[in-house]
Amino acid sequence: MLHGSLALTIDINGKNKMKTTVKIIYLMFILFLPKLAIAAEPLVDVAWVKENLQTEGVIFLDVTSNMQVFKKAHIPGAIFTHYQKDQWRVAGKKRGKKVPGLLPSASHLQKLIRRLGIENTNHVVVVPAGRSAADMGIATRIYWTFKVVGHDKISILNGGMNAYRAAKLPLIDRMTVRAPTSFKIKSDYSYLATESDLLKSLAQGEKIIDSRTSAQYLGINKSGRVQRAGTLPSAVNIPGEYLTINKQGVFRSKKAIAKLYSYLKVPSNTAAITFCNTGHWASIGWFVHSEILGNKNTRMYDGSMAEYTTNENADLIQMLRLDI
Repeated sequence: MLHGSLALTIDINGKNKMKTTVKIIYLMFILFLPKLAIAAEPLVDVAWVKENLQTEGVIFLDVTSNMQVFKKAHIPGAIFTHYQKDQWRVAGKKRGKKVPGLLPSASHLQKLIRRLGIENTNHVVVVPAGRSAADMGIATRIYWTFKVVGHDKISILNGGMNAYRAAKLPLIDRMTVRAPTSFKIKSDYSYLATESDLLKSLAQGEKIIDSRTSAQYLGINKSGRVQRAGTLPSAVNIPGEYLTINKQGVFRSKKAIAKLYSYLKVPSNTAAITFCNTGHWASIGWFVHSEILGNKNTRMYDGSMAEYTTNENADLIQMLRLDI
């Protein structure tokens, strides 16, 4: 189609000058198309970062949450945000009980993103510490949040700062201060599952994925942030730490994850909701199911077990009781 269009233009004009101009435009299109396509990928690697350190519109968002380390050495031009202090997640209440880890208000997120100096047109690359699966959970939760506020130009650096340092790429100690922007949120709550959504999905037999440890799934242990041990009826267990290599900061390949799903007999092509205790590990589950495996009909329940178990009558299954 593209070749035909160019040929038609050349035939109509029939001029050498026009031919040369079209050839140049065509070559530029071919050269830059791959980079534009890659820019929207959920995961980028250090090679991509190296090529895009000076690319206009690309912002590296450091989420290592250690300002002192960031000040000493960070990716050139990177900006810093603190996962807790900047309140990418907030506490709420349900049935009179505290529920941590909830999605902040649209107003709060808009102010935060504006203060960081991010425009709607920017391609944001989230850079976690990359030492552990838990680090990657910070990145996936912030990635998911950007999706909820309607920003699709978002990626995660696979391996985070650990991979960047290992590649011996440039580091600077000069702080980059970006001017506040007029970023506008276009909320898309199709990525979010509420408690009501969860109950409907359970009734309809939708796939529910428990991203917690197997011990919490079985009911042997529980987090201090939830009221009762156990898991949701019909939930399947894919611990978030299974989804990175050796529980570290590099995601497993799509092929490896598909093999894991097959072994656990979990379909990857059906509607699903991921949950954990507070919406941290569940964000890894959501990211893998939606962004790596490509199932866009996937939601995350940010209230997770912390909210669900505030209901004393909530249906739970405790498969194994040890301390009775």
